[in-house]
Amino acid sequence: MGREERFPVWEAALGAGVAAAFAAGLAGVYLSMPDSDYSFLKLPRNLEELQILTGYLENYTSDYTLQVLVGYCAVYIFMQTFMIPGTIFMSLLAGALFGQLRGVALVVFAATAGASSCYFLSKMIGKPLVFSLWPDKLSFFQKQVAKRREKLLNYMLFLRVTPTLPNTFINLASPIVDVPYHTFLLGTLIGLIPAAYVTVRAGIALGELTSLSDLYDTQSIALLFLIGVVSVTPALLGKDEAQEKPSEMAVGAS
Repeated sequence: MGREERFPVWEAALGAGVAAAFAAGLAGVYLSMPDSDYSFLKLPRNLEELQILTGYLENYTSDYTLQVLVGYCAVYIFMQTFMIPGTIFMSLLAGALFGQLRGVALVVFAATAGASSCYFLSKMIGKPLVFSLWPDKLSFFQKQVAKRREKLLNYMLFLRVTPTLPNTFINLASPIVDVPYHTFLLGTLIGLIPAAYVTVRAGIALGELTSLSDLYDTQSIALLFLIGVVSVTPALLGKDEAQEKPSEMAVGAS
C-alpha cells in the first residue's frame, strides 16, 4: 500500500486530539450553565427540530450570552472541521438568536474558523481521503488553480459565492492543490458573507419557513450569481490579456 493510501497512527491520533479539544470546550460550557434538563440540545436535522431548539435557547441567550456564543462557535467549527452536514441550520439559528448584524458576523467567523481548521487538518492527514473520494473533481480543481494562479483570490471568491464546487471539497482540497492559506482565508472570509446574509436573514423569520427551498428566492439567487460574476471577471480579463501578449509579440517579431 502506498504512502498516500494509508492513515498512519499519529494522523488518526491528531484528528482524535482535535475532536477531544472541541469536546472539552463544550463540556466547559455545559458545566458553567445552571442545572436544568438539556435533553433538547442536539444537532437539528430539519426545520421542526431547529424551531424547537431555538425556542429553548432563546430563554438562555439573554442571561448566558457568553456560554451560548462559545457553545455555538464550538459546535459550528467542529461541524465544519469534520465535514458534519447541517451547518445551514446553525446559520439559521444565528439569525433567530442574535439578529442580522451579529448573526452574520458570528456565522462568517465560525464558518471561516471551521474551514481553516479543516484546511490545516487536511494538509496534514487529508490527502488520501480526497484522492479516494473525489479523484476527478480534484484533477479539475488542480488544473483550474494552476490556470488562474495570478488571480487566484478572485477564483476562490467565485467558488465561495457560487455552487460550482462544494464548500467541504474546497476546504479539503485547497491545501492539496497548493492554494496558499492567506488566499484561502480571504476568499473564505469575504466569499461567505453573501450566503451568510441570506441565511441569517431567513433565520430571523424562522417561524415562517416551511422548507429550506424558501431560503433562496429569485432575488437572492440573482444577487449571489451577480456577485460571483463580478468576483471572477478580473481573473477572466487577466487570462485574455495574457493570451493577447504572445500574439502581439509574434506580430512585432514578424
